[in-house]
Amino acid sequence: MLMFPISSPADVPCRVPKDSSKQIARSHGQRLHPRNRNLSRYLIPALVKRLPQLGEFVQKSKGGEDTIDFTRPEAVKLLNRALILNDYGLDHWDFPPENLCPPVPGRADYLHHMADLLRENHFGNIPMGSEFRVLDIGVGATAIYPIVGIVEYGWSFVGCDVAQASLDSVKSIVASNSMLQDHLELRYQDDSTCMLRGIITDSDRFVFTMCNPPFHASAEDAAQGTMRKTKNLLGGKQSNPMLNFSGIAQELIFEGGEVRFIQTLIRESQNYAHNVFWFTTLVSKQSHLKGLYAVLKTVRPVEVKTIAMGTGNKTTRILAWTFVPKEERSHWR
Repeated sequence: MLMFPISSPADVPCRVPKDSSKQIARSHGQRLHPRNRNLSRYLIPALVKRLPQLGEFVQKSKGGEDTIDFTRPEAVKLLNRALILNDYGLDHWDFPPENLCPPVPGRADYLHHMADLLRENHFGNIPMGSEFRVLDIGVGATAIYPIVGIVEYGWSFVGCDVAQASLDSVKSIVASNSMLQDHLELRYQDDSTCMLRGIITDSDRFVFTMCNPPFHASAEDAAQGTMRKTKNLLGGKQSNPMLNFSGIAQELIFEGGEVRFIQTLIRESQNYAHNVFWFTTLVSKQSHLKGLYAVLKTVRPVEVKTIAMGTGNKTTRILAWTFVPKEERSHWR
């Protein structure tokens, strides 16, 4: 079992960035992680061969290349299903239509960047194997993060969620894919105001936690955000956003939005400093970082990192913090 015998957070200096712009590499033109399986263009013929239903939505781009209509939710879902089945070797991967469809390449990047972060304290090598346990906060109905982490690095996962229906969907996925069995444990979070409390036990040791927080603070906010996304994809044309994008309330909405969600996670993290090496979360807007850094100062982590991700015009970032002093990280190795 991995043990983290660390000092009290009050005994070590707190290093929290003052200016987020100095902590994040320029994201303009940034590409997917070099180990991402979708670094190059989608091989549409291979994906259609693996999932023939996708062929109904293939069309030609202005340049004469095969593409799909990204404004159609069924096409987007079939594309991502084909990517999982073809690139990650699953036998079955499906989920209810009302749940969010994760963009596989972007989700995979989170895992690859975390592998690089772990490598910094693992003799320059990426740690591989099931003894390295990860906590996915809000595993959803698709278990996309555990799937990528298990296939790429052999890690084991605990996935928690406030929606029992989502956990039931993941159980079906695991039951249909032997490679996932014995690598993914599911836990139900019965308190929607908590992130770690009620999930992490005294005996748990995780190399990192990960999370894709709900973006919106209310149903109205979510509807407006979806309308903007729809208009952008349709070139300003009107459309019914409910026909284009899915997502149950727990996936999209948290009172106070993304910032409140992450603030709660940060405050809870100090109570589990001995259970987790790195606490991490996605942050959708760079403007959110200043306030989150301020909250981090109150819990006194030893180190904070902000890792840029993104492709084209879409950018995001991983916020990571740890309470493990550098001189004691050899215990983790």
